[in-house]
Amino acid sequence: MRALAPDFLVVVAYGQLIPRSVLSIPRLGAINVHASILPRHRGAAPIARAILAGDRETGVSIMKMDEQLDHGPVLAVRATPIGEGEDAVQLTARLAVMGAELLVETLENLDELHGVGQEHSRATIAPRLRKEEGELSWELGADEIDRRVRALQPWPGTTLPTARGRVKVLKGHIEGDRYVPDVVQLPGKRPAPAKQVLGDA
Repeated sequence: MRALAPDFLVVVAYGQLIPRSVLSIPRLGAINVHASILPRHRGAAPIARAILAGDRETGVSIMKMDEQLDHGPVLAVRATPIGEGEDAVQLTARLAVMGAELLVETLENLDELHGVGQEHSRATIAPRLRKEEGELSWELGADEIDRRVRALQPWPGTTLPTARGRVKVLKGHIEGDRYVPDVVQLPGKRPAPAKQVLGDA
């Protein structure tokens, strides 16, 4: 890479720390597109963790990279509300477009931009998702179940116990204080309307 003498290095969803020996090569530095409003939700799963936390807003941040996790000064931020009922797949698609647009704008003005240091005392971490986080129980309550079903798509997915055993829940909604599955999937079967699979159970 050093032989190429790049002006800048762009990193998106890499998931590993990059050593100083690499970060120091580009003339204008290395920049990262991160799917949260930093310093909130630093780490591997910012989109899912924002939904799990019940955040009403998220966004994308463009930052200059240093050797620490999502730690460097921020060059640009764009925020967006998290839609009611929006799941991680839908939100990821929206943030990908938003991040690409903001990246182009940032690169066009990179020589003139000065990063703003993050408030590190306000940082939160968005660790990788674990399979067991998708194993739900009705005792969690409607709001928590709804957040998990939306946040944990497509992986690890979520299951709930029913009269037909544990079923994968792909979509649902809240009625009063109850969570109502709308689309479910039995092992080895295609997704189907919950009423068709579960009846009125």
